Amino acid sequence: MKNINRRNFIKKTSLSAAAVSIAPSYLRANSERPYQSKYMGGYAAPKLENVRAAFIGVGARGGDHLKFLAALLNTEVVAICDIYEDLVKQKVGWVKEVSTLDRHKNIKQYSGNEDIWKQMLSEVKPDVVFIATNWKNHAPMAIESMNQGAHAFVEVPIALRIEEMWDIIDTSERTQKHCMMLENVNYSRDELMFLNMCRQGVIGEILHGEAAYIHELRWQMEEQERGTGSWRTHHYANRNGNLYPTHGLGPVAQYMNLARSVDNFKSLVSFSTPSLGRAAYAKKNYPTDHKWNQLDFNGGDLNTSIVKTNLGRTIMVQWDETSPRPYSRLNLIQGTKGTLAGYPTRVALEGGVEGITKDHHSWVQGEQLQALYEKYDHPLYTRLNEAAKGSGHGGMDGIMVYRIVECLQKGLPLDQNVYEGCFWSAVAPLSERSVENDGAPQKFPDFTRGNWKNTAPLAIIS
Repeated sequence: MKNINRRNFIKKTSLSAAAVSIAPSYLRANSERPYQSKYMGGYAAPKLENVRAAFIGVGARGGDHLKFLAALLNTEVVAICDIYEDLVKQKVGWVKEVSTLDRHKNIKQYSGNEDIWKQMLSEVKPDVVFIATNWKNHAPMAIESMNQGAHAFVEVPIALRIEEMWDIIDTSERTQKHCMMLENVNYSRDELMFLNMCRQGVIGEILHGEAAYIHELRWQMEEQERGTGSWRTHHYANRNGNLYPTHGLGPVAQYMNLARSVDNFKSLVSFSTPSLGRAAYAKKNYPTDHKWNQLDFNGGDLNTSIVKTNLGRTIMVQWDETSPRPYSRLNLIQGTKGTLAGYPTRVALEGGVEGITKDHHSWVQGEQLQALYEKYDHPLYTRLNEAAKGSGHGGMDGIMVYRIVECLQKGLPLDQNVYEGCFWSAVAPLSERSVENDGAPQKFPDFTRGNWKNTAPLAIIS
């Protein structure tokens, strides 16, 4: 009996040791927060009465952020950086269009090579840096910005690899500088209204969500020397997974209070369709010897990932930038008392919506939604919609930038913390691992090191 027990003990402990040895290093299962580092969930930085902002990458999104911020009170654009000099000069002109005040008269201009942004950070020492470059630069630029004493605001995704996400978190916690991913969709009218309805318990206990970025962008392949298509096309060729999850996932994650006291990401499985559309498009539209026809497109046209949370709730996350179909973010959240859905925007509640539907078998949609907007419009949208008109994506970009500046000036926690940006972005590399392993489940690392349990849910901000 003793020998049998000893054999069982050896077997069990050996298996346990093996399990530990093969656990992916990105999980950092037993990692502790370094000494003198501070958890950043709910962190409020010291007030910045005047926000001195620098911008890296102003070809598209960065230029829009710059133009809107420059028009806000108590802001100063101190530097603009891009590899292309013509874009820098153009955006300086944009600032002058929206503001004739002296506070923007000394804008430093940097261009000419891919490392010039480092010189900008060391010379200008801005309070905040907006980063809107190609994806591979997001993490190193955000990390160096924080190391140079600036809060970093990074376009999606926050980083490409899990290891980079950990580096961003470690830097943010050590420097006590914000690093927020610029997920503008969280500030769209419908997403804000759904958040408000979820917080008020309108759909009961939340069970399931659906999120997507379905946006046919093959036309970007025409951008061959500079512009988004010149570098993004190579991602489609070399990676197979959900490469752009955050636009749909960010709002759904906040509906569910993921990484904020209630629940958190646990694991995902992921599958991709065959890769056909990009190669067919290249063959149809470009000569045989064109560089796009020399690529081997490995990324599936459509990826479907299923996220499971600690509480057992589920989220379907889809991505497709290739197929000829209408735009959709899905934006569905389902609870025990009803469902809120997007594209088109629809609401169904158990017992119906008073004065509109008699039960949950009929959607409230179209002009019928006006009554729900009047009742449930998020107060942040109501307050800032007019101020944000004319900014990108129907005003959501402007609400986002306005809210960032407001939080910095008043010393308030940001609406999206660094951990949320990493959790949402982590779907991309985890989905690639799952697809490569025939849909095998992949665990999410706990970027908060357990502190999500004590992080307050995002409040309905007025």
